[in-house]
Amino acid sequence: MICQKFCVVLLHWEFIYVITAFNLSYPITPWRFKLSCMPPNSTYDYFLLPAGLSKNTSNSNGRYETAVEPKFNSSGTLFSNLSKTTFHCCFRSEQDRNCSLCADNIEGKTFVSTVNSLVFQQIDANWNIQCWLKGDLKLFICYVESLFKNPFRNYNYKVHLLYVLPEVLEDSPLVPQKGSFQMVHCNCSVHECCECLVPVPTAKLNDTLLMCLKITSGGVIFQSPLMSVQPINMVKPDPPLGLHMEITDDGNLKISWSSPPLVPFPLQYQVKYSENSTTVIREADKIVSATSLLVDSILPGSSYEVQVRGKRLDGPGIWSDWSTPHVFTTQDVIYFPPKILTSVGSNVAFHCIYKNENKIVPSKEIVWWMNLAEKIPQSQYDVVSDHVSKVTFFNLNETKPRGKFTYDAVYCCNEHECHHRYAELYVIDVNINISCETDGYLTKMTCRWSTSTIQSLAESTLQLRYHRSSLYCSDIPSIHPISEPKDCYLQSDGFYECIFQPIFLLSGYTMWIRINHSLGSLDSPPTCVLPDSVVKPLPPSSVKAEITINIGLLKISWEKPVFPENNLQFQIRYGLSGKEVQWKMYEVYDAKSKSVSLPVPDLCAVYAVQVRCKRLDGLGYWSNWSNPAYTVVMDIKVPMRGPEFWRIINGDTMKKEKNVTLLWKPLMKNDSLCSVQRYVINHHTSCNGTWSEDVGNHTKFTFLWTEQAHTVTVLAINSIGASVANFNLTFSWPMSKVNIVQSLSAYPLNSSCVIVSWILSPSDYKLMYFIIEWKNLNEDGEIKWLRISSSVKKYYIHDHFIPIEKYQFSLYPIFMEGVGKPKIINSFTQDDIEKHQSDAGLYVIVPVIISSSILLLGTLLISHQRMKKLFWEDVPNPKNCSWAQGLNFQKRMPGTKELLGGGWLT
Repeated sequence: MICQKFCVVLLHWEFIYVITAFNLSYPITPWRFKLSCMPPNSTYDYFLLPAGLSKNTSNSNGRYETAVEPKFNSSGTLFSNLSKTTFHCCFRSEQDRNCSLCADNIEGKTFVSTVNSLVFQQIDANWNIQCWLKGDLKLFICYVESLFKNPFRNYNYKVHLLYVLPEVLEDSPLVPQKGSFQMVHCNCSVHECCECLVPVPTAKLNDTLLMCLKITSGGVIFQSPLMSVQPINMVKPDPPLGLHMEITDDGNLKISWSSPPLVPFPLQYQVKYSENSTTVIREADKIVSATSLLVDSILPGSSYEVQVRGKRLDGPGIWSDWSTPHVFTTQDVIYFPPKILTSVGSNVAFHCIYKNENKIVPSKEIVWWMNLAEKIPQSQYDVVSDHVSKVTFFNLNETKPRGKFTYDAVYCCNEHECHHRYAELYVIDVNINISCETDGYLTKMTCRWSTSTIQSLAESTLQLRYHRSSLYCSDIPSIHPISEPKDCYLQSDGFYECIFQPIFLLSGYTMWIRINHSLGSLDSPPTCVLPDSVVKPLPPSSVKAEITINIGLLKISWEKPVFPENNLQFQIRYGLSGKEVQWKMYEVYDAKSKSVSLPVPDLCAVYAVQVRCKRLDGLGYWSNWSNPAYTVVMDIKVPMRGPEFWRIINGDTMKKEKNVTLLWKPLMKNDSLCSVQRYVINHHTSCNGTWSEDVGNHTKFTFLWTEQAHTVTVLAINSIGASVANFNLTFSWPMSKVNIVQSLSAYPLNSSCVIVSWILSPSDYKLMYFIIEWKNLNEDGEIKWLRISSSVKKYYIHDHFIPIEKYQFSLYPIFMEGVGKPKIINSFTQDDIEKHQSDAGLYVIVPVIISSSILLLGTLLISHQRMKKLFWEDVPNPKNCSWAQGLNFQKRMPGTKELLGGGWLT
């Protein structure tokens, strides 16, 4: 055992000495190679020793070998009788049976490593070796398989790999020293197949990796020559992913796959597939650089099995493992394309191959149906080949959804039946309107569009694409081959919104909506937008509204926005302020205008005013309405007139002094224009006495009437002045005795209206108007009064009247000279009341009589029909009575001239 250990140490030293002395290594190839260790008299005993080694052994051919004489006691080993043998280890490829010489071209040196062992003298030792860099580019793997056939397997078998990645290998006369090598233990199976894993940093994939193998078998160590490799040249990719097969729109079988991840260079692919059908069995093997392959001449009812592997396209590399087999079976009816997505107005075509009962139907016998309800005319058929039929659809209309189906089903049939499989036709109206507007600051353009006008397609996405030209828009917009997508976001109103910022005002933006789907993509008609032509200006600012004093017009003023610099037109809307403003519109086309004055019906109301603007040439949009401006109610003019007033006279009729109380109603805003601050009473007596009294805001005033004639006038005063037109009332003792009212009548129409009429006698005085007074004599309420024109002889008083109450009605004639004698009645006129009551009874009786007449007439008609029905039930049916079958019942029989229900019996 001690001798064996000594031999191992000695051999290790010898190996280091040899590789250090000659700096020679075997370049690892992408394919499998063999490590062989053999006695000198075997087939490979012609190897030359490296230059510089001592020659202590020679053979008959003049070849030299390195001899290491380990001394150990072999009496304890199983092979104690074997003599000392020197083994040579070298590399050779599977194609070349000769050992490879790792030589320098200039000196002609040959590299051979040697081992000495008491092993099988006539049996060689061989290992298959293959190395590669794993697809994740992190591990370099060497696979070692023992070919040593030994019937005795009771010895230990170990494999170690020594490696080093030197920093710089070029220009270095020697390889790295012994201490710089690292050792990894290889994982070996029971069948002496070992896997050695060497970690390689990503930064050193292009560096040279130096390695050697140390194999221990039966206590004997075999040392390989030095190997060198660049890991990047030995990449073994992972198998291709996502193997998939489908029938293309042209009727070919498309085999597609994806490249494995992390591969730092392009790959080439080897595709092997087999086709098995009732008529054809074929196999093929092709190498391609793309990730797909087209197979033509496919047949219905065929089965295809495919596998793919990959390898570096340019430069050395190792084929990956084969992908998992993928099987694809074609149907008995092949449609190509199987589905079509298109837009309204387009033309499309379907092809089909029909296999029925293991026989392909001739294309001339194929007919086409739509939704199994409409046979497609033969004028739309085309015979492409003996077995391929084609149908074309022209100027397609939008597909109408049928329940959950959003497509039309196109069937390829023979003359007698249709297969249950069909092609799908999706026709979508892609006419999507895109509207854009540029903001008032001219910094961004917002575009909006909605999908409510088009049919939604499951699993489809919509995207706005655009192309910006350098200047303006073309006359006819078209989809540019170079375009960019724009992110659009769905808003709460169902529209998508996209924002372009920054913008070029004079550049043409051609836009369209692209509908992306697995069946293809569709584009809406393009539209071109010039940001400068779609400006929505800012609303006018500093909007003011007021009612002009003395003139009485609504004056509106504003300031135009800074942008755009184009001439602008303005639109004004105004109306009475409230919850729901009834707007009136006014247009201003003068770009220089900043104000306008408009007449309004009510000068004392609050008006709301808003202004907006737009380019005068009509391009772009109206701005938003400005914030509303409101007028302030204020006095515009002096009141148009004073208040109407009346009086109540209290006092002894025999005395000349009486208290007169004036009553008036507050002025409305339209009369006061627009407020009343106070009232002033002007007095004028027969003795030419004149004075005024300010009564403030009161609507009642009492004064003492002592003169024979006393005239009063009530003036309304606002912040501008006193009313111009005023009412006068003259109190005159002589005029109070003038009686021109002969009679006065009052009768109620209902509880809310009383008719008052009167008759006048001729008079020499000028009658100005009447005053009607009324009051409830059973209550102490206020006297109510109305001013009535002098031309009126009958008047309707609208008030709340109680029929059982007693009312007093008074009619005063008002002359220019004073108030005449009134006509007074203390109750309603009795004759009129009775007449009115009789008229009311008539209104009730007449409808009752009419209703009763209609009811009686209906009863008579119903009775007549029932009598006829009862009579004819006894008349036999000629079809059921033999004796009546020959009679003509349409002819009047003798003795039947009798009336029944007002008509002749027939």
